[in-house]
Amino acid sequence: MRDTRESRLLLVLLVAIAFALITVDIRGGEQSPLDGARRAAAAAFGPIENGVARAVNPVGNAIGAVRDSGERHTRISALEHENAALKARLGSSDRNRSRAAELDKMLKTAGAGQYGIKGAEVIAIGAAQGFSWTVTIDAGSRDGIARDMTVINGDGLVGRVTTVGAHTATVLLANDPEFTVGTRMETTNEIGFGNGQGGQSLRVELLNGRADVKKGDRMVTFGSSADKPFVPGVPVGRVVKVEPANGDLTRTLQVRPYVTFSQLDIVGIVVQPPREDPRDTVLPARPAKPAPTPTITVTATPSASDSTRS
Repeated sequence: MRDTRESRLLLVLLVAIAFALITVDIRGGEQSPLDGARRAAAAAFGPIENGVARAVNPVGNAIGAVRDSGERHTRISALEHENAALKARLGSSDRNRSRAAELDKMLKTAGAGQYGIKGAEVIAIGAAQGFSWTVTIDAGSRDGIARDMTVINGDGLVGRVTTVGAHTATVLLANDPEFTVGTRMETTNEIGFGNGQGGQSLRVELLNGRADVKKGDRMVTFGSSADKPFVPGVPVGRVVKVEPANGDLTRTLQVRPYVTFSQLDIVGIVVQPPREDPRDTVLPARPAKPAPTPTITVTATPSASDSTRS
């Protein structure tokens, strides 16, 4: 159809008639004079609408399925993350048993020395504090932790507290080159000073250059004035090498610490010192020496027939 003046007038007229019919139909409601025509249109166009709906619905269902699938995937992913977080908090049963055994050992050590301790967990190593051998623990001033408190675990001396925050604290480990602790030898009571060397051994200088020391001898902390930074009687380690005296006024020892500093997990900060010096009582019991195997010698006794022949 050409776009003429007559065609535009016809279009306007049709639109006006459509609006008029819609108005009459709305005002008439169920009694609308157009109700019959509407029913006839529904009967005529209903099958077409159903066909279109059947053709379109699978597409809509597919879109809904994809949307629901995404929601299910999100829920599954969230549950998997929650499950992983729960497992991380609980840890494996083997690790739980190991930590329980470690805690039990530490409590026995504290009980033997009559140390009042506050338990803590190592949460970081000392890279943030520079090149020192330090660890960060999850206990601070709000837990009663203060500077220059002794730190132990189930094996013995771990170090001392150097810096304290509200919820965390820094511990200088006994193997740090800047670490110094007074020591006392088991049984002989020879006094010395131990220094860290940055590895798995301590260097101990005994004040008595003629002290009788041998490999395997053990030592504990001597203790400090007012029990800070060290309480007495904490196991330090055992002698692995006695260096030649060479006429020196002191005796130099290489000592293997009881604590493995690369495996620290649960530690105890001594918040209350013992009433009395425990001396050597906290040291682990020495392994029993194996009983000697009895030797039986059998001597043959000559018979009477052998005596007669001779």
